[in-house]
Amino acid sequence: MNHLQTLTRYKAWADELFLSTVAQLPEQELIAPRPILFGSILRTLHHSYAMDRVWQAHLLGEAHGYTTRNPDEHPAFEELRTNQLAMDAWYVGYADSLDTDQREEIVDFEFIGGGNGSLSRNDILLHVVNHTTYHRGHVADMLYHLSVFPPTTDLPVFLREIAKGA
Repeated sequence: MNHLQTLTRYKAWADELFLSTVAQLPEQELIAPRPILFGSILRTLHHSYAMDRVWQAHLLGEAHGYTTRNPDEHPAFEELRTNQLAMDAWYVGYADSLDTDQREEIVDFEFIGGGNGSLSRNDILLHVVNHTTYHRGHVADMLYHLSVFPPTTDLPVFLREIAKGA
């Protein structure tokens, strides 16, 4: 397995584990206003999903339809969870499909906030994994304030689990 295959599998594992914990929260806690840019737990999770969709569209050369990184509208948690897990599965399959040359291909895109960008497929996938990890940290902080202890989703824990064959 190459590093992109490992990282996309890590993201899928961490998201599933983390979202299982978040699923235990009552709806009012998911949507309650929080002192964070995205405004709530649910909107923070939706931001992560929406940006996964944006980068997926860039990789596929498609329009993504987003005009902001912080959409006002979001699905209910269970729909978002289903969508996120499906998106994670797509990224695992996508990483599996790329050969060495394809991983280094440059993808040109336009940032939502304006301006052009160019990244290799390799760097886009690395960013997608890192971006989600960053925002899981935001949500984990909000969970601690609710006396909910998020699962440990560190990469070494994942690597230990796959080494055991879990």
